[in-house]
Amino acid sequence: MRDDYTKTYPVTKVDRKKTATCTSFSVAREENVELYINGSKIASILTSPVDIKELAVGYVICEGIADFADINRIYENKNRIDLEILDMDCKSLSYELRSSGYMGISAKDYPTKIESNVIFEPEYIFSSQKFLESGVYRLTKGTHLAALINQNGELVTQAVDIGRHNAIDKVIGYSKLAGLDVSSLYLLSTGRQSNGMVLKCSRSGVPLLVTKSAPFDSGIETAKKTGLCLVGFASESKMYIFANPERVNLDDNTDKNKN
Repeated sequence: MRDDYTKTYPVTKVDRKKTATCTSFSVAREENVELYINGSKIASILTSPVDIKELAVGYVICEGIADFADINRIYENKNRIDLEILDMDCKSLSYELRSSGYMGISAKDYPTKIESNVIFEPEYIFSSQKFLESGVYRLTKGTHLAALINQNGELVTQAVDIGRHNAIDKVIGYSKLAGLDVSSLYLLSTGRQSNGMVLKCSRSGVPLLVTKSAPFDSGIETAKKTGLCLVGFASESKMYIFANPERVNLDDNTDKNKN
């Protein structure tokens, strides 16, 4: 595990018998990253200080600001990322409060329907839950994780971050920088799925989003509009499909009367 994910502090551990013990505890680090496009500040993002370039690329794509093909150059200088994007006038952009709780630029329009004919097997969705484990979370209990999985249930990439939104941005950013086609992959997430989270995946072209946590009504409604298959409360033995179940191979054995 990389040291830049965590920082260790001395602490006093106290039990119910008021026994005090001096020990240490590792916590998740967070730093502020400034994102600029064509010289204009676009967002300040609190994030785990890892994979900053991937975060910036994924943010621009997942927030509907620009396509990856429009990114001409990427400059990284410590906690600042500058993107040069062709034919973009940043003066026309305005800040708004995003669903993650910080100010940033995001598009308001819904993306077009996701273009993918890929059908995913339930057995791989169940077995891939193991990829949501991370050493950083076991150590700090303070991070989220996102992962991209292929049709065979194999891990393509994963990202750990203090923010569930950031983790998605990072794996999508990685996929674009690596030249991957996400239309045949699905995304695993540890986070709750709101409208903003689902929009990120829909804009990237990912056809299936699976979380071990809960969806919100806004996330479900957005998934229905964009054609994204949204799975919630996933485990190694059960999952609930909230939108577009046709993207999962159910072999005509669906029993709608059973939980």
